[in-house]
Amino acid sequence: MERVRELALAAPGKAALRFAGTNEVLTYAALNERAERAAHWLIGLGLQPGDGIALLFQNHPALAVLAVGAERAGLYYTPISIQLKTREIAHVLKDCGARVLIVSQAMGELAQSLVAEGATQGIACFMAATADTRDCVPPPGFSSFDDALARVDTHSPLPACAQGRDFLYSSGTTGLPKGILKPLVPWERRAIDDTEMASWRKSFGFDQDSVYLSTAPLYHAAPLRYLIRALRVGCSTIVLRKFDPEAALDAIERHRVTHSQWVPTMFIRMLNLPEAVRRRYDVSSLKVAIHAAAPCPPLVKEQMIDWFGPVIYEYYAGSEGVGLTAIGPEEWLGHRGSVGQAKFGALHIVDDEDCDLPVGEVGRIFFEGGPSFEYHNDPAKTQSAFNRHGWATYGDIGHVDAEGYLYLSDRRADLIISGGVNVYPQEIENVLAEHPAVADVAVIGVPHAEFGEAVKAIVQLRERDAASPELADALLAFCRERLSHIKVPRSVDFEDALPRHDNGKLLRRLLKERYLDGVY
Repeated sequence: MERVRELALAAPGKAALRFAGTNEVLTYAALNERAERAAHWLIGLGLQPGDGIALLFQNHPALAVLAVGAERAGLYYTPISIQLKTREIAHVLKDCGARVLIVSQAMGELAQSLVAEGATQGIACFMAATADTRDCVPPPGFSSFDDALARVDTHSPLPACAQGRDFLYSSGTTGLPKGILKPLVPWERRAIDDTEMASWRKSFGFDQDSVYLSTAPLYHAAPLRYLIRALRVGCSTIVLRKFDPEAALDAIERHRVTHSQWVPTMFIRMLNLPEAVRRRYDVSSLKVAIHAAAPCPPLVKEQMIDWFGPVIYEYYAGSEGVGLTAIGPEEWLGHRGSVGQAKFGALHIVDDEDCDLPVGEVGRIFFEGGPSFEYHNDPAKTQSAFNRHGWATYGDIGHVDAEGYLYLSDRRADLIISGGVNVYPQEIENVLAEHPAVADVAVIGVPHAEFGEAVKAIVQLRERDAASPELADALLAFCRERLSHIKVPRSVDFEDALPRHDNGKLLRRLLKERYLDGVY
């Protein structure tokens, strides 16, 4: 994070981090000073380059301070989702080998449950106060992070070491979270932009005059990495404590936001605001509004382009960082539904024998030439991510057109095989999302005596009281008009809300588990 040091000298009063809705502002000078202090503190605890710390925070200034500080100290830092249960957090702590755990005061109940379950044995534990609390009394087993940081002597220079980095875990949508471990950046390359960073800047036009709005929880991969990259570039960053559709619009207008990041469920929630509320806010400062993490129904994206203007950009990537595609708004309107052309890593669509498939044919998506990675403590899963050519995959399937634009079909694990025919849930979800009664939808395969699996749609309505057998029939008729017979759901269930992670990803596994015992 050499750039933070440079800005602390060149523009010390420039806002690095501002938390929307509160008076919390960290200038580049303050961020640099606190990160330097955090690095000295962690080294003073006896941590060596390559050791790890774990962070259990909602969106909180200390998370950014500790991320920058850990990088300077040559450490891995693992942000943990606050949506995980005690058992899952305990798994992450043990698996990543964290020597230090820092939690926010708001996570006090989770902190106590971790101590009670013995998950913190051998780990030095600290609690950070919230901004509006003067007195933070940590629970048994925890010490005060703020007091510890205040006592640190920062006069001696930090030792030369490799640059630390994030050590991220999956969100646990298909089981226990899995760690994605990458090598540290050698000392001699600390100040050099990596290939992925350069591709990111080129694709989305970030520079030191950009004002970046972070709308999502920072314990997720993309929001955290985008924030850290924005700080490296020298942007002013605005962070929402928690996503609220009107608060996001207010932040755009109030701070003249130029760049922002979203997930499709946020678009849907903003589009559901009353027209008068939407028109109240000026979003003309936006140059780039980036979305990823989950498939976006094409109709939703079209509505956002109509509202925000031609500033909606999309990318396809993953925490493993093996490849990246991206697409701008004008391109997307000419290639509706695509996630773009490869910007990082060479794109391949292959069959089950790892042979390249022709244009238009659906197969497994692989990238050639990306960096190495491993799933921590899971060599079998690591091996499954690479094919015989050494190309790597995120586990998705799709096809490319004649111009090399990628179209996602689904996760390979979510593929429905009904009567020997491959059915892709996303295609059906995109159709149902266009029905005016539908707020959210998931399509899964359920056991079927004759076909092996049958297609079932699970729908969240805009008006909950509207659920009825007649509406279910109407939704099926809507599908029959737009899909081939094999893709039309055999049944529709209604739910008050679908299980989604706060990064927008559908927890399809939870839905499938409800139907395991029945035969339809």
